[in-house]
Amino acid sequence: MDDPDARALVEAALRHDDEAARELVRRLYPLVAKMVRAHRPRRTSEEDLCQMIFIKVFHKLSQFSGKVPLEHWVSRIAVNTCLNQIAAEKVRPELRHADLSEEEQAVVENLAVSSHELAPDERFASRQLVEHLLDLLKPVERLVIDLLYLQGRSVEEIRKITGWSTSLIKVRAFRARQKMRNQLIKISARENL
Repeated sequence: MDDPDARALVEAALRHDDEAARELVRRLYPLVAKMVRAHRPRRTSEEDLCQMIFIKVFHKLSQFSGKVPLEHWVSRIAVNTCLNQIAAEKVRPELRHADLSEEEQAVVENLAVSSHELAPDERFASRQLVEHLLDLLKPVERLVIDLLYLQGRSVEEIRKITGWSTSLIKVRAFRARQKMRNQLIKISARENL
């Protein structure tokens, strides 16, 4: 570690010096926040993830050897924490009501209770909701939904673009719609609890 000041702060923090620990957080927070913004999973807030990272940094501070700059060591912890959080969210990829903005929640509530067309101010929120639902799909399912429904391409055009058979396109579109519909039903059901 080239920075003797950082070394002194680490040593002081290891001796339970609260002021040194605060100074380490102050110095490292911009780096950690930058790493979190680059790798943050959708469901975890930036602040929560930064706190998780600093808890790990201080928990493992005695393992810091000083052979690499402190920033590199902290960066590795930050990236690994973000990647672990992303993996944890992929285990349960469902979209929760709390994941939605107020506008998206209003669209879900509206869709659950009425069959009228969306007002112009609700269309943007509905587009965001669709994007959240699309994020839950496999890449091939997302592609077929995008081409078929969002871009308005025909099955024949999609067949030419992808090389998939007509039946494969229809099956993938059906399964993707079912997944999106089921997720929307789950969100609506949670709202009505």
